Amino acid sequence: MKAQKRRVGDIVKIPLGDDTHTYARVLPEASFAFYDSRGTDEMEIDRIVDLPILFFAAVLHRAIKSRRWAVVGHISRDDGLRAPAQFIQDPLNKNSFSIYEDGQIRPATRQECLGLERAAVWSPERLEGRLRDHYAGRKNEQFERFRLTSFRPN
Repeated sequence: MKAQKRRVGDIVKIPLGDDTHTYARVLPEASFAFYDSRGTDEMEIDRIVDLPILFFAAVLHRAIKSRRWAVVGHISRDDGLRAPAQFIQDPLNKNSFSIYEDGQIRPATRQECLGLERAAVWSPERLEGRLRDHYAGRKNEQFERFRLTSFRPN
């Protein structure tokens, strides 16, 4: 079977392992917008893209290339939907921060980074776990480890 290609504007169906699924939209670079759409029934593309967005995250290309997440449609209009800014924390200097936005990186303070999601590329399996945790009303361990808190590390 030929590998699927990742195209900005594609809508993908993400199985959640309990006979339910949700949908996401492919955004530029490795980003996706994940819709609040858990269910068992198929949805029309126009209805999907009008749903609220749960969150944005970057995911490895193999999620689509391997057909784990099936492309079920495409939205060709550019409505300006982009992933929000994310923060980067230097792994060697925990007090050094940057903000990544629209493909650009700029220096930032810890305070500017509070409330932003850490720039990371998720495996499809971990992202599916994050979605399942969300719908089960529990915290996701991986996401919690990535969060930036207001206290400073020692």
